[in-house]
Amino acid sequence: MRTSSRGRARRRAVEIIFEAEQRHSTPLAALQARRQYTDQIINPYTAEIVDGVITEYDRIDEILATYTQGWSMDRMPAFDRATLRVGTWELLFNDDVPDAVAVSEATTIAKEYSTNESPDFVNGLLGRIQQVKPTLVL
Repeated sequence: MRTSSRGRARRRAVEIIFEAEQRHSTPLAALQARRQYTDQIINPYTAEIVDGVITEYDRIDEILATYTQGWSMDRMPAFDRATLRVGTWELLFNDDVPDAVAVSEATTIAKEYSTNESPDFVNGLLGRIQQVKPTLVL
């Protein structure tokens, strides 16, 4: 399956946000380490996503905690948290990405990289957030 440039940027952003949490670091530090210590080229959209998630981090986690059903943030698989943070940022804070694309891309990432239950969980939670988006966007 061929992945678009933005799709690869999303995946890299999820990886960076996941890595930061696993290393008890910040997404900015993880992004800077990737730039400094690897030969990876960081797509500008990856940096935009990471910066956006950092800027809206508390709001994103508040929204996720509010609309998840039966799961606390701590109980979610860490990769799902990272995927949901990216998906929520695209859904609520990036007007350049259609809502359906934000949900679909996050679901695809969960399908490729997380548990068997993750795609339905990510899709369902982002779908709920999409439904209430008019009440969440300031």
